[in-house]
Order: sequence, then C-alpha cells, then structure tokens
Amino acid sequence: MKWRVVLVRPRNPLNIGAAARAMANFGFDDLVVVSPYDPVWREARSAVGAGKVLEKARAVDDLPDAIGDCHFVVGTTTGSRRNLDRDPVPLTHLTSAIQKLPSQAQAAVLFGSEKTGLLNEHMSYCHLLMRIPTTAECPSMNLGQSVAVFCYELARSAGFPQAAAVGRVHSSLPANIQSLEHILDRAARLLDYSGYFKPKGKHAQLLKLRRLLFDLELTNNDVRVLGGVLAQLEWKMKSASVSG
Repeated sequence: MKWRVVLVRPRNPLNIGAAARAMANFGFDDLVVVSPYDPVWREARSAVGAGKVLEKARAVDDLPDAIGDCHFVVGTTTGSRRNLDRDPVPLTHLTSAIQKLPSQAQAAVLFGSEKTGLLNEHMSYCHLLMRIPTTAECPSMNLGQSVAVFCYELARSAGFPQAAAVGRVHSSLPANIQSLEHILDRAARLLDYSGYFKPKGKHAQLLKLRRLLFDLELTNNDVRVLGGVLAQLEWKMKSASVSG
C-alpha cells in the first residue's frame, strides 16, 4: 500500500522540516501540504539540507486536492474535540485497520495545524480517526513528533504478520475520495430538491452524510451502481417536475 502524509495548514517551517525528515527515516516520500502560509512554506523548502522529501513535496489549495485519488484516509486527533460522532482509535490498532485493503491502494494520513489540529470539516473526509496514546496530563504532541510516531507504526505494520481483517474485505479496489464526492454531490442535489435539508443545518448534515458514505467502504463497482441509481432518481424527479 502506498502512503501519503498530508499536513493541513502548518504554521512552523521547522515542523514541516521535522515531518519530512521523519518520513525519510521510515522510507516515505509522498508529502503534500494543504494551504500552507507562503512565508512558512518558502522557508521550509529553502532550508539547508531540506532533503529529497521536501524537494518532491507539493502544496495544494484544498484538502480534496490532496486526497482526491486516495482510497483510504486516516485523520489524526487527540480526541479532545467532538469528532463527528466517532471516537478515535489508538494508533496500535492501525495494522488490523489497514490490512484488509488491497496492496495497490493509495492511502493518506492527515495532520492538522499546530494551533487547531484537524477541524471537523477535515475529519469528515476520513475513513478512520486515530490517536497516539499519551498521558492525560500532556495529551498533545509536536507535529514533527506525531508524524514520526505514525510513520514508525506504518513501517512497523508493513513488516509484521497480518492480523485478522477488520470489517469488510475488499475484492476490488475501494472507491477514491473524488468518486465518493461525486456521489455525495449527486445525493445532495436530490435531497435539496426534496426539501430534506434544514435551512441552517445543511452544512452540518452534509458532513454527517459524507462520514456515513465513507463508512460504507464502497468499491469502484459499488460507486458505479450507486451512481446509476442516483442518476435514475434525478431523471425521474426532473421528469415529474416538468410534467407536473
């Protein structure tokens, strides 16, 4: 499985550099930075000894641009905020969570900014939320440290015997984020047309719908079937509107 590290709005160039070095330590080189502060990004990229990971790293404007081709997304959190009705699982469960995925799958792990961590909007894109077990007295870790611990666990899980699969075992490649977003957009249009959304609660409802959609662990074949069903419903509703 291929892994990508995604940093969302990092604020400290030293942390970006530390994250890149940690990735290199454990054999990872796919780094994407979402909406970085320009001075911070320039300083990190131009630092002496920045290394190949930073040279190859790319910056994007939005999170979907960073994970659109991914089939599985893990979000990191201390668990101190309300996480879309989900509790983060300990990092030690990573091996059993990912071994069900095909070897050719593209996965990503998201890290939030030093100031806010991942927001609920970001976590709504995640199939799984994970936390690094720490003491209650000092639960948060430096960004670079967190990346190092996760990369170590990813490398460790790749070399250890597989545990029993958790949940559905995929017989084909899981649908990527971009495909799932197309399904969500189409479903949102239908729900909007039917009057499902409350005027002031549409955004929050869409976040929950995204989470529910991702929890289904849909494959490419599933998305094609579901897309056809939604297209037929959309056509039927439009036809009824015209004839009525």
